[in-house]
Amino acid sequence: MADGADLADATEDQRARRVDEATLPVIDVSALQGADPAAIRATAAALGEAARTSGFFYIVNHGVPQALMDALFAASKQFHALPRARKMRWWSGFTTHHRGYVPFEENGADFPRRINMNEAWDMSFEAPADHPDHLAGWRMTGPNVWPDLPGWRETVSAYYDAVFALGLRMLDALALELGVDPAELRRHITNPTSQLRLLRYVPNDLPATKDIVGIAPHSDFECFTILLQGGPGLQVMNAEDVWIEAPPVQGAFIVNIGDIFETWSGGRFKSTQHRVVNIGRERFSAPLFFGLDYHAVVEPLPPFRTPETLAKYPPIKAGEHLMRMSVNAFRYMAEAREKGDMTLDFEVPEESPFKRVAKPVDA
Repeated sequence: MADGADLADATEDQRARRVDEATLPVIDVSALQGADPAAIRATAAALGEAARTSGFFYIVNHGVPQALMDALFAASKQFHALPRARKMRWWSGFTTHHRGYVPFEENGADFPRRINMNEAWDMSFEAPADHPDHLAGWRMTGPNVWPDLPGWRETVSAYYDAVFALGLRMLDALALELGVDPAELRRHITNPTSQLRLLRYVPNDLPATKDIVGIAPHSDFECFTILLQGGPGLQVMNAEDVWIEAPPVQGAFIVNIGDIFETWSGGRFKSTQHRVVNIGRERFSAPLFFGLDYHAVVEPLPPFRTPETLAKYPPIKAGEHLMRMSVNAFRYMAEAREKGDMTLDFEVPEESPFKRVAKPVDA
């Protein structure tokens, strides 16, 4: 299967505008590492404009060394090159809080009718085993598990810490753009559910259709996502609700707004749909989903709190939203819920309330 704009064999619903027909903003965020108020405000304004329109944008001069980005991909390739039987020693279903290896057949409750052609290693913010949320059985809180590869944990942890720190700077800038005190948002980040996924898209000879994908269309459930991608295949829904390509840019991260910031902003920022088409070849990527503490209550912030926005975005705990969207995203969770081995005290919707419907590519 050809990649990117050359997906000539893809079905109509997998087509997207070529990159030379529709582009995404590229924002220099170097000012966020400094102390110049005017430069920080100018950067925040650019981020806010992108968040209100495309919802997806590239960031450059972000402060994460290229050597660390390269090392992260090398670590991902090292793990995914292991025999499957060895990787399954760290199957995420062995934990109560979703850490470790996710084989491709775990992606979605309706496999094999629909196939997401990726496998992953999932880790998150390191919480101690005696943390109250972990002891209470909350699925997204607890200690990480690690493969027995020399130096692997150190490399991946260093990358996580660097991108998480970048995420805090991004959070402060977006708060500034919304006219709220950054401390009001940071207080929800003490033991967050911020997850890093080391994704490998599996080589295959299957066609690109709506049921055979790299990752099916979705929005992200957290504040925003900071994505390192190593090849073409990503498509995003732009401000006009048309799919466009979002190829990798050397040295850049691609960022997308998630459900939490759409809620906080009363809909001013857009939680944007995106997908990865099945290009048939091996591809690596690494998204960090920048989230909040499990019990953080999310609702429109005071400047955007009206009867209309509260009706559209009723208060919800960040972790509950993450879980209600995740339970059908991983087969072992869906099966545990069906068997009664996992009980939830909140409703699991059939589809995301943040879902948007795409227009034809030539619209």
